[in-house]
Amino acid sequence: MAMTAGIRATITIMPERPPAAGSPHSLIRLMTWLSPAFPVGGFAYSGGLEAAVVEGHVCEAGDLAVWLDTLLVAGPLRNDAILLAEAHRAFNDPGRLSQVADLAGALAGSAERYQEVVRQGDAFLAAASVWPQPQMAPLHADTAYGVAVGAVSAANGVALADALVAFLQAQCAQLVSAAIRLGIIGQTQGVGILAGLEPAVLRQAEETCGLGLNDLGSATVIADVLSMRHESQYSRLFQS
Repeated sequence: MAMTAGIRATITIMPERPPAAGSPHSLIRLMTWLSPAFPVGGFAYSGGLEAAVVEGHVCEAGDLAVWLDTLLVAGPLRNDAILLAEAHRAFNDPGRLSQVADLAGALAGSAERYQEVVRQGDAFLAAASVWPQPQMAPLHADTAYGVAVGAVSAANGVALADALVAFLQAQCAQLVSAAIRLGIIGQTQGVGILAGLEPAVLRQAEETCGLGLNDLGSATVIADVLSMRHESQYSRLFQS
């Protein structure tokens, strides 16, 4: 259709309104973000599990189940969940959110661990940018994965409890997948381990909803040391 001379057509794109908390829109986004197909590169990392297998700390399904449960309740997965929760609460406060992101990076216990969390965090933010939210501006490059997930979840109306359950389950599933590729368990055993971890994941998510930065801490010294040793391991399948 021809336009009348001297008249310009203007199209204004309004920012998307965040979905309501607990809505189907927020749920389907959470499922997409924490799907193995979401491009964060999690398949490349084992969180030090590869070193634990090489040095004989994790040799079969029972060992792996105990290892994952310990990371959930007393190790880096617990800390990641606390940082996610803090980022979720701070998503609308740029200064506070930026401080949480800086703290998360500083808490990485080794060079590999730092690269693991920030590379996945940056990849997550880049992929999630197709759901634009202005609150994400304070999240600079090198943002830890848990912080990115927490802030983006809050900005898109995902309830904290739901974000924590999905994040922790996805992290455990990623480590189970790594164990399968390392050859210490099969797929059926992996599914069994994830089923057995459900109560621990739910308890940890529920507990973390009431925790803050003062509750950060780890008692998994062996896992932390193995994460460092992986950096000098002769032959490696994973980047951490």
